[in-house]
Amino acid sequence: MSEPAPAPAKRDKAAEKAKKAAAIAVEDPSKLAREYVNPTPPGEFKSFAQPMAQTYHPHEVEAAWNAWWEASGYYTASSDPLDTRPKFSICLPPPNVTGSLHLGHALTAAVQDLLIRWHKMRGFNVLWIPGTDHAGIATQTVVEKKLKKDEGITRHDLGREAFVGRVLQWKEQYGDRINMQLRRLGCALDWSRSVFTMDAPRALSVTEAFVTFHERGLLYRGVRLTNWCSQLKSAISDIEVEHLELDTRTRIAVPGYEKTIPFGVIWAFAYAFADGSGEIVVATTRPETMLGDVAVAVHPLDPRYAHCHGKRLVHPFLPDREMRVICDDQLVQMEFGTGAVKVTPAHDPNDFKCGQRHGLPMITVLDDDGNMNAEAGEFCGQKRFDCRFALLAALKAKQLFRGEEDNAMRLGVCSRTGDVIEPLLKPQWWVRCEGMAKRAADAVRCGDLKITPSFHEATWFRWLDNIQDWCVSRQLWWGHRIPAYYVRTLEADGSVSTAPEPIVARSEAAALEQLRARAHADGVRLAGGTGAPGSGPTGACVGEAWLEQDEDVLDTWFSSGLFPFSCLGWPDGASADLRAGWHPTSLLETGHDILFFWVARMAMCSLELTGKLPFTQVYLHAMVRDKHGRKMSKSLGNVIDPLEVIGGIRLEELLAKLDGGNLDAKEVARAKEAQTKEFPAGIPECGSDALRFGLLAYTMQGRDVNLDILRVLGYRQFCNKLWQATRFVLGRFPPGWRDEPLPCALDVTTPHGPTAQFESLADGWILARLHATCAAVNAQLATYEIGAAVATLYAWWYDDFCSTYIEAAKSALEGDSEEARRAVRLTLFTCLHYGLRLLHPFMPFVTEELYQRVLQLCGRPHTSVMLADYPDGQATAVWANSHVLTAMDVVKAVAAAVRTVRAEYLRGEHDRYAPHVFVAVASASTRALLVRHARLLSALARSSLQPEPASISIIPADCTPPRGCALAPVSQDTTVFVLLSGVVDLAAEATRLNKELARLGGIKDKLVGAMAVPAYATRVPLSKQAEDAAKLDDLSSQVAQVERALAQFA
Repeated sequence: MSEPAPAPAKRDKAAEKAKKAAAIAVEDPSKLAREYVNPTPPGEFKSFAQPMAQTYHPHEVEAAWNAWWEASGYYTASSDPLDTRPKFSICLPPPNVTGSLHLGHALTAAVQDLLIRWHKMRGFNVLWIPGTDHAGIATQTVVEKKLKKDEGITRHDLGREAFVGRVLQWKEQYGDRINMQLRRLGCALDWSRSVFTMDAPRALSVTEAFVTFHERGLLYRGVRLTNWCSQLKSAISDIEVEHLELDTRTRIAVPGYEKTIPFGVIWAFAYAFADGSGEIVVATTRPETMLGDVAVAVHPLDPRYAHCHGKRLVHPFLPDREMRVICDDQLVQMEFGTGAVKVTPAHDPNDFKCGQRHGLPMITVLDDDGNMNAEAGEFCGQKRFDCRFALLAALKAKQLFRGEEDNAMRLGVCSRTGDVIEPLLKPQWWVRCEGMAKRAADAVRCGDLKITPSFHEATWFRWLDNIQDWCVSRQLWWGHRIPAYYVRTLEADGSVSTAPEPIVARSEAAALEQLRARAHADGVRLAGGTGAPGSGPTGACVGEAWLEQDEDVLDTWFSSGLFPFSCLGWPDGASADLRAGWHPTSLLETGHDILFFWVARMAMCSLELTGKLPFTQVYLHAMVRDKHGRKMSKSLGNVIDPLEVIGGIRLEELLAKLDGGNLDAKEVARAKEAQTKEFPAGIPECGSDALRFGLLAYTMQGRDVNLDILRVLGYRQFCNKLWQATRFVLGRFPPGWRDEPLPCALDVTTPHGPTAQFESLADGWILARLHATCAAVNAQLATYEIGAAVATLYAWWYDDFCSTYIEAAKSALEGDSEEARRAVRLTLFTCLHYGLRLLHPFMPFVTEELYQRVLQLCGRPHTSVMLADYPDGQATAVWANSHVLTAMDVVKAVAAAVRTVRAEYLRGEHDRYAPHVFVAVASASTRALLVRHARLLSALARSSLQPEPASISIIPADCTPPRGCALAPVSQDTTVFVLLSGVVDLAAEATRLNKELARLGGIKDKLVGAMAVPAYATRVPLSKQAEDAAKLDDLSSQVAQVERALAQFA
C-alpha cells in the first residue's frame, strides 16, 4: 500500500535531512555508505514495512538483494537431462588472483550480467561460470615484491616449497576480494561452480592436455629464441612484452641500473677483412651483442659488396672466432643503412633464421641475470648495458667506431618488471600450432564461429595464418609444474648424466612405470626413489637411474586456454555439465586486447582436445580508458577499484592505498599528483547500478571507453529519477487497489493486426512508445548494440515517461473524470511494471527494489523481477499505433516551443507568471488536433517551476495575434506566440533583436559575397558549395524569424 503525501512539516524535515546528507557527501563522499548497517539478515528477503525513502540512496537499496538472489538459488543453472529449456552460457574471463578488479573487469561483468539476466528473463536455462586465474608471472612478481619490501628477502631465501606456501597465503587473503567485488556489482554468477585454475580438477585437465599434445606429436622440447626477462629469470609470452615506440634518442630507467640508459640510437662500427684489404661497416642498436656475431650478411645483388663475398673477417675482441661475409637476400635490405648486417643468431629472431639457413654457430653471450658470460671474452661478468658503453669505448680505442645517430625503434620491455627484454636461446617446451590454428581460422571463415564486431576478424586471421610455435614453459615457481620427468643416472666418476628425452606422463607413478620398462629393456638398475632437483636420491649407487620432474611451470595461458571446458569437468566424460550439453558455451565476451592471446588459444585447444569449438560467438568490447583517453595504469593513478565508485571514497583513502601498493616512490608520487588533480574531493558514492549503466552506456562497438566518473554520477541521478517517478505513481493509488485490464477498444481493421485504441492520446502514446522500446531493446541486445539499448531505455524512462507522460498524467489525475483517473492509474502501473522489467538486466538493484514496491501496491506475492518475463515487441504489438505517435509529436512540439519561449523570457521573478499563448496553424487538421487535445497541450506547456499557461488559443495562420508576443516557429505551418506585453520590457527586447538582426545580416552578406565571386562555381569543391548553400538557407531562416519577432515588439 502506498503512503499518502507527507505533510508540509514532514516535507521540511525531509528536505533538511536531504540537505544534511548532501553536505556530508561533499565533506566525506563515502561516509553514508561506510556507516550504513544493513538491517536484513544475509540471504533473507528485505522488509518493506517502512514507506519509501524520500530520496534514493544506493547503499540502502543495494544492501540485501544479491544475498537474497543467491540464497534463493536464482543463480544456479540446471544440468538435469529433463530440463528442456534452451541454454545460454558464458564463462567469466578469470581475473588474476593478484588483487582486485578494476573498471575494465567491471565492464566485462556488467556486459555479461546484462546478457545473463536478459536470457534468464526470456526463459533460458542460464549458466555463468566464475573463476580466478593463478596468473603465474603476475602473482609471483607481486609476492616477490612484497617479500622484498616487507622482509628484505627473495624467494630463493625461502626455497621453492616455502615460497609457494606464501603465494597460497596471498591467494587466500586476496582471492575472496574479487568475489566480493563481483557480488557488489550484482553478478548473477553460479557460485556453486566457481573454479580456480590451479585447483585439483583444473590441474588434472592441464596434465591431460599436456600429455595428449605430446602423444599426438604437437608438443616438444627444443632450443629456440625466447623473450627473456633477466629480472624474472624466465621466458615470458608475447602478451607480457610491452613495446615502447621511440622516435628518437630516449633515456629509460632499467631495473638494476642507477643511471638511465639511452635507447633509440644506432651505432656504426667496422669489421676489418682478415687479408688486410679493407673493412665493412655495420650498424646496431645493441652494440653488446656484437660479441655474439658470427658473420656479416650482404645482399647477393648489391654491387658495393660483390668483391666481399666469402671473405674472412677479424673480430676485434675475439680474434679466434671464425667470421665471414655471407650473402642473404632475406635478411638484408640493400637500401637500409650500410647494406651490411651483423649476424648474431643467438640474440635476434631474424638473425636466428639466417643462422639456420647458413648453418652458423649459435653463440650466447648473456647469462640468465643479464650479465655477459665467458663467450664475451674480456667483457665477461659485466652487466649488459655497462658492457655496451665499455665496448663502444674499446671500439673507439681500436679506431673501429664509425659514428652514431638517433634512430626510431621499438623497444620491448617486460610488463611486470619494466626490464628490457633480451631474445635468448633457451631449451623450452613448445606447442606446434599450425594445424590447430588453421582449424580455428577456418571456423570463422565458414561461419561456425562468429566474431563481433566483425572487423576483428582481420586480426584473427592475421595472427592464426602466420602463427609461430607456442613457448609454454616458464622458469617460475608458481604455476602448473610441467609433467615431464628427466631420467638421471649416477656415473662412475660421480657425475650425473641425463637421458636425451624426458618422460612425459600423467603422474609420477606413471612416469616411474615407463622408467621401469625402459630400465628392464636396457638393463639399467633403478635407485630407490626420486631425487631433489640436481641431485640423485640418497644412497644411489653407480649406474642406478631415477626421475626428477622438470622444474619449470606452464605458461598461464596454457591453463587459461582450457578454461571453457576444464571448468565443466573435462577430461571427465561423466561430468554432469558435459553430459548436459553445456559445452560448447554460447558466448565468449571479453576485451579485444586478448583476442589472439587467449580467445584464439581457447579455440585451438578446444578443437584439438574435444573436437568442438569452445563457444559459438565471440563479442569483444572496447578497452576502458580514463576520460583523457589514457590506458589505465597504477603509476598514472587512474586505476580505479569499482568499489570506490560504488561506495565513494575520500581522497585521503585513495592516496593511502597507493602507499600500500607495490609502486616505487617515484611512481607513487606521480600517481598521487594525478589522483589529487582528478578527484580533489574524492569519488562520490554512485552505486552499482549507476556504475553498470554508465559503463554500458559507453559500450559502442569498436570504440574504446573513455570513462568519466562524473558521468557515472549523472546516472545515479537517473536512478533517483526512477525513484521519484515510482514514488509519485505509488502515491496516486487508493488503498486496496488491484490491477485490472487496461481500458481500451480493440481495432481489428488495421493492416498490421489488432491495435488498442485509448480514450486519452497520452495513454495510447506512452504505450505505443513502450512497445517501440521493447522491440528496439530486444533487437539491440540480440546484435550486441548495448550502448544503443542503454540510450533507448534512458530515452523512454527519462523523456517519454518521466518528462512527458507523468506531466500529462498529473493533469488527468487532478481532473473530475473518475474514468480518466482509472485509466491513467492503470497506464502508470503498466508502465512501471513493464519499464522496470525492461531495465532490470541493466540496473538490477534499483529495479528489484521498485518492482517489489509495485507488487506490494497491488497485493501480489513477492517474487524476483529476474524471474519475470522480459517484455518484447511481439507481446506488446497491440499497443503499436503510428497515428497516435504522429499526433503526439505535434502536441509535444508545440508544447516544447511554448516552454522554450518561457525559459528565454520568463525567468527569475517571472517564473510563476502564466502567460496567454496563441498557436497559429495553417493546417485545418492540425488545428483540430490541437483543439481536441488542448488540455494535454496545456499540461505539457508547463515545467517544474512554471504553471500552465493562462490560456492557449488555436488560431488560423492568417489571424494576427496581439502585439507584444514572443514567437517560436514549430514547423512550416505552425508558430507559437507567447504574450509578454506588460511583463517584459518590449523596447529593450526590440533593441536586443535589432543587434541580433545586424549580426546575422553581416554574416549573411559576407557569405553571399563569397559565393558571388566569379571563380566560386569552378574552383570551390562541390561539397563546400553544398555546405555554404545550407548555411545560407539557415541564416535566411534565422533572419526571417528575428524580423518576425521584431514586428511583434515594434
